[in-house]
Amino acid sequence: MAVYRKLAGYQAPVYIVDGGRTPFIKARGKHGPFTAADLAHAAGRPILARLADKVAPEAFDHVILGNVMAGPEEANIARVASLRLGFGAKVPAFTVHRNCASGMQSVDCAALEIISGRADLVLAGGVEAMSHAPLLWSRQMTGWLSDLYKAQGVGKAAAIARLRPSMLKPVIGLLLGLTDPIVGLNMGQTAEELAHRFGITREEMDKFAMESHMGLARAQDEKSLTEMEPLLDPNGKVYEQDDGLRRDTTMEALAKLKPAFDKPFGAVTAGNSAQITDGAAWLVIASQKAVEKYDLPVLARIRHTRWAGVPPEHMGLGPANAMAMLLADMEMKTEDIGHWEINEAFAAQVLAVMKAFADPGYVRDEAGVEASFAPIPREKLNVDGGAICIGHPVGASGARIILRSAHNLRRHDDKYAVASLCIGGGQGGAMLLERTAS
Repeated sequence: MAVYRKLAGYQAPVYIVDGGRTPFIKARGKHGPFTAADLAHAAGRPILARLADKVAPEAFDHVILGNVMAGPEEANIARVASLRLGFGAKVPAFTVHRNCASGMQSVDCAALEIISGRADLVLAGGVEAMSHAPLLWSRQMTGWLSDLYKAQGVGKAAAIARLRPSMLKPVIGLLLGLTDPIVGLNMGQTAEELAHRFGITREEMDKFAMESHMGLARAQDEKSLTEMEPLLDPNGKVYEQDDGLRRDTTMEALAKLKPAFDKPFGAVTAGNSAQITDGAAWLVIASQKAVEKYDLPVLARIRHTRWAGVPPEHMGLGPANAMAMLLADMEMKTEDIGHWEINEAFAAQVLAVMKAFADPGYVRDEAGVEASFAPIPREKLNVDGGAICIGHPVGASGARIILRSAHNLRRHDDKYAVASLCIGGGQGGAMLLERTAS
């Protein structure tokens, strides 16, 4: 049985006062129009403009950015983004990496800085340009290049003669990063594991995927995604909405897609999996002192965050453990939560989480929590779609779902919301938000 140790929620008020994100742009087999630093800059600039009459960038104590695959020209991308946004040399910045939950980790780090008294105002978020993931040389090829560089005279000719065409085949960095090095399974294969374990059918996965697209379509039509900051690429093209939405998605069309990870017998397809995308999201996190000093609006209060570990081959179950521990810490029930965001890495993964969370045996044995939670109502989960249609730029998704949760608290007049993600490597994170009066 897992060991659960009860933790207290945040011991001082921590507020989300503003935030914004870029549209998430689907990767289409080549570099997208924006680097990760470009996306972070584009998402942050309107936020600072809105706050300009209240607080200057120099008044911030930190800039924290979640990111997984920063390019060599964007080392410590938080600092790159900070300077480009005009925070100045004196505002420190650091980058955090917790795979799919990097954006949530950045917000948690900001909250802990505030609770400790070391900060009052922090810009925190996440960014990923997955279309810019690098192509790498194999070890054999890098060894050959090293030998060629060191060779002299006739030795150089001999080194050249050892080159073989097979050595020129690149290693796809994105695929390597999405494969667990401990168990040797890629993320899609871990979703197949969960589908088998919990008896989730292909039809259930496809239905969930279709509902995700329908939710985003409805949100776009209702213009409820007010946190979106449009992008303008170097060729003058404007991106105003997430472009992975397929309004014409049907169960028949989804059923025609072939298994992507367990051929030919699997059930996880490109259609019921998260899209590979580029995007960024930021949130302004503030203390009570900063809210009063600068007369800042309050979007929501962050009450607690919980992190959990699960076996890497079942990494998608992480949210079930983290959410169970989170609610147990706060002595809350499923019915107390008005809005849920669980990042849609895969339809099978979210469906498995919902089953595990509502299973007292799983919660007891795997999370160590002696409690029974009612099922999460589907109508309160990912009401505006999720990563299946929006996309999952891994460093940014945690910040996106926190921001969406905060807006939905206001929009639906809910009291509490939970945002949660599974994390490659076998972890889960969950954050509890509360709607405030102001």
